[in-house]
Order: sequence, then C-alpha cells, then structure tokens
Amino acid sequence: MSFNKNRLAEKKGTLKLRSTILRTVRDFFFDRGYTEVETPCRIPVPIPEAHIHPEVSDTWFLHTSPEICMKQMLAAGYDRIYQICRCFRRAERGSRHLPEFTILEWYAVGEDYLFSMGECESLFGHVARQLGRGLTLTYQNTSIDLTPPWPRVAVAEAFERYSPISLDQAMARRRFDEMMGLHIEPRLGLDKPEFLIDYPASLGALARRKPGAPQVAERFELYAGGLELCNGFSELTDSDEQRRRFDIEQGTRKRAGRPVHPMPDRFLAALSAMPEAAGNALGFDRMVMLYADTAVIDDVTAFTPEDL
Repeated sequence: MSFNKNRLAEKKGTLKLRSTILRTVRDFFFDRGYTEVETPCRIPVPIPEAHIHPEVSDTWFLHTSPEICMKQMLAAGYDRIYQICRCFRRAERGSRHLPEFTILEWYAVGEDYLFSMGECESLFGHVARQLGRGLTLTYQNTSIDLTPPWPRVAVAEAFERYSPISLDQAMARRRFDEMMGLHIEPRLGLDKPEFLIDYPASLGALARRKPGAPQVAERFELYAGGLELCNGFSELTDSDEQRRRFDIEQGTRKRAGRPVHPMPDRFLAALSAMPEAAGNALGFDRMVMLYADTAVIDDVTAFTPEDL
C-alpha cells in the first residue's frame, strides 16, 4: 500500500487556512466571555438518537457530539462554554461527511435560539474579516454576502416554496429527509447565509417547544451556498419530557432493527438542574470548506479514512 505524498502536500495551503480559522474562532469566543472546555470523547452511554449511530469502544462509545457532558457542566453552574473536538458517527461518509470529524459546540445560559443565530452571524463575519475577506465570500462560483441580519425561513414555509409536497405530506409519508436533500437544502443560502427555523416538534428531540406554537421546536440549521453548517436549539430542560422523547427515539431505532442503547440516566438527572440555555453544534470542517471554497470535505482535513 503506497503513501500518497503529493495529495497530502497539496493540502498544505488549506490546512494553514484551517489553522488560522481555528485560532480566530478561539479568539472570538474568548473575547465574548466563553470558557473553552474539554470533555471525554469516550462515554459509557450515548444520547438516544434515531438516525445517528455511535461507534462502539469496548463496552463504551465514542461520542457523536460533546453535548451529553457539556450540558452537565451547565447544570453545575457554568454559564458560557464552548469546545472544539473530534466526534465520531458510524456509516457517515460522502463529499460532506466523515466518520471522524470536528465539531465546534457552544452553550449560553439564559439565552434562546435567536441568540445563537446572532452569534453565528457575528462569528462568520469575524472570521471573514480576520482573513481579510471583508463580508463577501465566493463559494462554488457564487458570491455570498455575510452582512447581518441573515434571512430566517420556517421549515413549513421552505416546503411551500421548494418542495413538490407539503410538510404535512412529507411527515406523513416519512419523506422529510428526501424532500430536504433533493429540493430544499440546495436552494438555501445561495447569495446570503440563511437560517431554517422552527422544525416540527418531532424533529427536535433535544429542543424545547416554541411558546404559543407547540407543534414546532425552537431548532434551527444554518445554510450557506447550499451547505449545511450547524444545528442549534433553545435547549429542553424538562428531564421528564426529555425521557419521553428518548423513549420515542429508542422505539424508532428498535423498529429499524438498530441497536438500542441504555438510557443516559446521569444526563437526565443533571438536566433537571440545568438552566434555560441556547446551544449550537457547528461542523468545523464544513466551516473551513466555506472559506476554502471547496465542495469536498476531504480537502480540508489532513487524513481521511482511506488515507490510513
């Protein structure tokens, strides 16, 4: 088996850019009063999620995100925290997916998903300015204006605009992901980053329901140039409700013939002490893809599984 020296050497400029973005992100959060934290990547029990599959590590698991530990820190009195770490998900490989990838995740006590959207606007603008780009990026031959505020479109409205079937029909026929991937996501954030907000409550297992509109969850995703960048919530802090939602997720896994893992009881116990907070998980590799103007995640990481 040969060593591909040329391919690794070709990435040098992009990996230097990645390093600069990493430093700039840390400066951004430091200046805004966040504490950088480190939590274990190997945990005894994962969060039950129907469509995300953790890697097994002996009798434990490699985390799919640092959420399970970071929320326990919020319950213990930490108010603004962030982390940049490696995460692991089985059976995720494609032009925008790796089974081992980097997440930038942050939480702010006393805030909601609107606050997190504002932090996204500030973060991406800060990075662009530090790179000398101003507030205009070119991604895949498209000019993207980073000037805030960025549009916010409800999921139901996006289905009305772009999908051949309604949101209700997509949910009833279990075709939500299909409609999103084929008809909606490619049209989001093409000239300006765009927030897709207010997901059906059943698609926000860790998000609180919206006051006055309990059929939707206070969840958002950010898109730029058709590229999904992050997933944020107003966090659910009701441990009993969270347990009920986890039961639903586990039931979905069981019906699909997937492994059903134990309930994360320590996390649920901590949740009852957690204050209201906003959280966001941003795919750092995809963030670098945006600034590096590449459509392939392999270009922004030194090694892919195939290189090892």
